[in-house]
Amino acid sequence: MSLGYAQKLSYREDVGVVGLTELFDPPAVLQRKIEELALIIKKSKHLVAFTGAGISTACGIPDFRGPKGVWTLQREGKGVPEASLPFHRAMPSLTHMALVELERTGILKFVISQNIDSLHLRSGIPREKLAELHGNSFSELCPSCGAEYLRDFEVETIGMKLTPRRCSDVKCGARLRDTVLDWGDALPVKEMNPAEQHCKMADVVLCLGTSLQITPACNLPLKSLNGGGKIVIVNLQPTPKDKKASLVIHGQVDKVIAGVMHFLNVQIPPYVRIDFVHINLKHAPRKKTYVKWILKVASLHGSRAPLPFVKSVEVSFPERPDMKTAFLAKQPFVLKRETARKRPFTMALKFNFIDGCRCSFTTVFWGVNFQVKLKSFIQDKNEVLKKLRDDADQESQCGQQEIVEKLILPRSESAIHAITTNIMRYNLSETASVEEASSIGDDSKIERFGEGENGDEMSSKRAKWF
Repeated sequence: MSLGYAQKLSYREDVGVVGLTELFDPPAVLQRKIEELALIIKKSKHLVAFTGAGISTACGIPDFRGPKGVWTLQREGKGVPEASLPFHRAMPSLTHMALVELERTGILKFVISQNIDSLHLRSGIPREKLAELHGNSFSELCPSCGAEYLRDFEVETIGMKLTPRRCSDVKCGARLRDTVLDWGDALPVKEMNPAEQHCKMADVVLCLGTSLQITPACNLPLKSLNGGGKIVIVNLQPTPKDKKASLVIHGQVDKVIAGVMHFLNVQIPPYVRIDFVHINLKHAPRKKTYVKWILKVASLHGSRAPLPFVKSVEVSFPERPDMKTAFLAKQPFVLKRETARKRPFTMALKFNFIDGCRCSFTTVFWGVNFQVKLKSFIQDKNEVLKKLRDDADQESQCGQQEIVEKLILPRSESAIHAITTNIMRYNLSETASVEEASSIGDDSKIERFGEGENGDEMSSKRAKWF
């Protein structure tokens, strides 16, 4: 995984306390605290979650202050820790998806995150119910019209600098900026204001996997106390706010939340990742009987954006043995050919995915008929994504695909395909007690499917996809 964020930060000698010893409540004590937390959540009227790096360590993303955290190892002169998969392929943890279900049931009212990994949005938390205090490594913002763009690749810069892309609104077109804060940058008012408001309204602020050291974010949960609210902290290390909390739980976040969900008898939904690919075919007649054409497979985020989940593309022509198969191994994936103008054909585009995907490939069939002049359609994106998620869930595998939109003009054809590339289930059947559920969060307790991730869907009306 890219740990570019930590490497791009400006140097700072004092990053606070790091490397504290992790504490683990004894099993019986942990079980009692889990049940107490479950009852607190069940009785809550305005529950707010306040999350830190500790909820993403199970996703393969190192934290900062833990014994093997980024800043801990750097202080010891050991450099940046290793990661197990590309940053852009990280999948939400059990805790992420549990928060999604609590929000869907109306229990969870708002999420405040200090993380920049985009996993809350990937998991399905609505954008209007999420404050990303420190930004998002996969997000760009238009400083002119305020449009927000969620990417499937890590944005190149941090510190709210200009990026290579522009706003897609034809009336705007301004250069975009990244959204991730550097040391000394002020928290964005657009994120800070609703976070502060919800903390004041909260009867419970549930702090998950955060050291509660970075100001001013760490003081937000305290605002609930003025209205009689409670603070609950789930973290493996002690925090400066422990004395203010009604309940402090020293345990792995996934284990604690799995126990809470089991006690509440609330199932955690599967995570289905859907990625997008843009296919474009341009053609021009030559000598009346032949056509020169160029096939391009690219990101829907623009010509300067990578297509991070596709390793290679194999182009074959199953009905035309006279046409040679092509293997495209370098981005941008481009194929140039010349064929008879009046002979339709079908292309089979086999997308070979990178190792971070749970399915190794999928094949898109593309019918080409140069005689067709005009034809286009746009499907409801939300309906397409729901169908893909339902199909992946029912079939317990990935690789499904649907066309979101297609456009055929006199000399070009283009289509955007949505493809399921990951599915993960979270099994709570063995979490009756902490003693029995000691491995919740490990691979042995997570069912993963796929072998031969969301063009992520932001619910905010200001989010731009394509």
